[in-house]
Amino acid sequence: MSSNGPNENNQRHTIGVLVENQPGVLARVAGLFSGRGFNIESLTVAETNEPGMSRITLVTTGDQHIVEQIIKQLNKLINVIKVIEFRNMEFVEREMALIKVKAEKQSRAEILRIVDIFRAKVVDVSPYSYIIEVTGDEGKISAILELLNQFGILELARTGKAAMARGKKEYGKKGLPHKIVTREQETVDE
Repeated sequence: MSSNGPNENNQRHTIGVLVENQPGVLARVAGLFSGRGFNIESLTVAETNEPGMSRITLVTTGDQHIVEQIIKQLNKLINVIKVIEFRNMEFVEREMALIKVKAEKQSRAEILRIVDIFRAKVVDVSPYSYIIEVTGDEGKISAILELLNQFGILELARTGKAAMARGKKEYGKKGLPHKIVTREQETVDE
């Protein structure tokens, strides 16, 4: 075992990739990771507000040096527009889970209290179960799962993480950002 510890060889990486929405792009992106022996722990893909573009957010664990090589290779792919590793910046990450939990008559009130505490929602009710929807970071999802486990989790579906860099916190005299960048990337002073 190496004395370098887990931080050097087993770091967690959240990476955002803005791509053209074309067939085969996801396979090429995922192939760069599998080709280097990296497991993708979480993967989400969806269209963005820009027509013809999608955002891929993936989470993997591994050596920083190899991830940097993968990011360089990602930037070389024709359909890749931008790659962001959310490592040296503040960012927001969320995932959603649907949890089907056994809900017997005597446990329903306690399950609903847990749902309320976590600001989750019951999205389906049957005589023997609830389906609960919860959104949050990985810690929140894990915590509600731990509490609901005592009642019997029947089924679980998780979306994987979506991530976005936080906005800049610099403000002008009126409490607004100093400059506004338009869609055409033109800078306009307030």
